[in-house]
Amino acid sequence: MGRTNPTYRDALRAIEERWAEFRRALRRRDQPRFDRLFEYAREHADASGLLNHQDPLLPALLSIDLEQEARLEDHGKRIEKLERQLSEVSDNSTDSSVEGDTRGPE
Repeated sequence: MGRTNPTYRDALRAIEERWAEFRRALRRRDQPRFDRLFEYAREHADASGLLNHQDPLLPALLSIDLEQEARLEDHGKRIEKLERQLSEVSDNSTDSSVEGDTRGPE
């Protein structure tokens, strides 16, 4: 039997192992962020494996970029929603203060 090529997931695991010392040197608050980046890369391992790129780090980086782009998009939508709600509250309070002012000019 011939040897088989390692899977993309195996290659990604090897990359993560090579970066283990870097991870340990990070501040504790940054270590979960580092781990999250590899989670993002694993999210797209199927597509990355189909690419069969010579350097498995490149598809991993693009996978991380895709996940971060999705998070940015989600945050942008949440901000727009909150701004609309804030605008509605502001409009309502302005309307009620104008309607409540019955004194007339002094």
